[in-house]
Amino acid sequence: MPQTVRKFAHGDYTVGWICALPETEFVAAGAMLDEEHPVLPAVQSQDTNSYLLGRIGDHNIVIACLPAETTGKVSAATVAKDMLRSFPAVRFGLMVGIGGGAPYYGTQGYDNNEFSEQEEEEEDSEDDLEDIRDIRLGDVVVSLHSKSAEAVVQYDFGKSLQEKEFVHTGGKLNKPPVIVLSAVSVLQQQHRRKGHTTSELLADALSKNPGMAEEFRYPGSAKDRLFKPDIVHLEGRKSCKACCGPNNVNLVRRTDRHGTAPKIHYGTIGSADQVMRDAVLRDKWAQKEKIICFEMEAAGLMDSFPCLVIRGICDYADSHKNKIWQPYAAATAASYAKELLLVIPGQGVMDLCPIKQSLGKIEANVDTMRSKLARKEDHDLLNWITPDDYGPLQSDYFRRRQAGTGEWLLNSMEFQMWLKTSRGTLFCPGIPGAGKTILTSVVINYLTRRTFEDGSLGVAYVYCNFQRKDEQTADRLLSSLLKQLSGRLPTIPGEVSNLYNQHKTDRTRPSLEEISRTLYSVAVKYSRVFILVDALDEC
Repeated sequence: MPQTVRKFAHGDYTVGWICALPETEFVAAGAMLDEEHPVLPAVQSQDTNSYLLGRIGDHNIVIACLPAETTGKVSAATVAKDMLRSFPAVRFGLMVGIGGGAPYYGTQGYDNNEFSEQEEEEEDSEDDLEDIRDIRLGDVVVSLHSKSAEAVVQYDFGKSLQEKEFVHTGGKLNKPPVIVLSAVSVLQQQHRRKGHTTSELLADALSKNPGMAEEFRYPGSAKDRLFKPDIVHLEGRKSCKACCGPNNVNLVRRTDRHGTAPKIHYGTIGSADQVMRDAVLRDKWAQKEKIICFEMEAAGLMDSFPCLVIRGICDYADSHKNKIWQPYAAATAASYAKELLLVIPGQGVMDLCPIKQSLGKIEANVDTMRSKLARKEDHDLLNWITPDDYGPLQSDYFRRRQAGTGEWLLNSMEFQMWLKTSRGTLFCPGIPGAGKTILTSVVINYLTRRTFEDGSLGVAYVYCNFQRKDEQTADRLLSSLLKQLSGRLPTIPGEVSNLYNQHKTDRTRPSLEEISRTLYSVAVKYSRVFILVDALDEC
């Protein structure tokens, strides 16, 4: 009799595997499947994820990848949310992919930028539990908390206190189930005694997927180069040889490893909205938060999605980034994930509660993150228009006034007529030191209070200063007006976004004509716009 092919349903999949890069991480994940299952029809019209389905050991796995050319925590959270809607039986998640490594940890730094076998032996002889441990390209980092550090920290989320250091207030990753952490412990002790099988699993995957063999193989130690933290790769230069100086001076000298097998490291993974490309900042966070790996997606799974994060190290989170190691690093991370799943009992996973019970919380987190990201993007766009901010000056001048100052002007017939005139200029001349600047701040305060009551009114202002005459050019002053009027609207106008998109790629600046045209298009969105200029003669 012909063998019956088992049909699978959405409810048969208990492990969710999330990755970010289609060409490397998604490919590596699929190569680890012991058995690949047919794609199931969509059950949720809102679910736009692409899935790979299959089995590893005792577990049916659903693998989802972020859309092409999209990264970050919001995308990761959205993929997780949609996965749980379509696959309601998922019990826990794995976030598997690449990341940037902190080269050394368990030390106070590496001032000499070199380590020898003798130094390592001295550390070992002192039986120090936190001896010098170096991370190399292709190694794997697994998120694991300790008594003094979290498994994942969102290191770009916090608050600055006056005269104090930045205080981290980010969320914490919801720990994976105990059964997963227990499996990590099993692997740790097995690796200490017998070594890991990550390399063997990777070799097996490449033999079964010959199309991957060339791209995903080990690139070679000669291509694993660690530059000293103060050596910065010049932007726009493709080759380090041309801009980073001689290797014998600017590279960190490291002891050769025995063999090519990757090492597995356990500790804190740092997650943020931007790629870490700064060696000095990398080392600062490595020491401050004990971060040994930097990435961009895990923060999106914080608080609500029980997840273990596994990262293959593809660079050193510095300015010397390149893509040579990305395929191999993605493959080593995927191989560790498979090795982990092979020691987790299938029945133990079935006994866990599905994550879908927390779906409401995940959806709320996605909405919150989208809102925060939109605010950040708006902030970045407005600062691109101009970094100038006259708000602090306005606050300072207005605080200096005496009670009742300027009331005579606000109540004057000339001022009241100007308020009611659709198009008009109110010119207020005076001798130096007469208090015109303080009066300007009073008028600005009066008008901005009116805009809170009537959102159709726009207010923008500049404080000219003869000491900044060279800076306060026409395009800069108009840019400030554009920034203020754009920022007061509920959303950034499309004309402003278009201007930004036209120039951001080539890092060019808009012309005076472009700024003027965009300023007009924004101004007409208000019923009336009040423009105030102090010390016009000083511009």
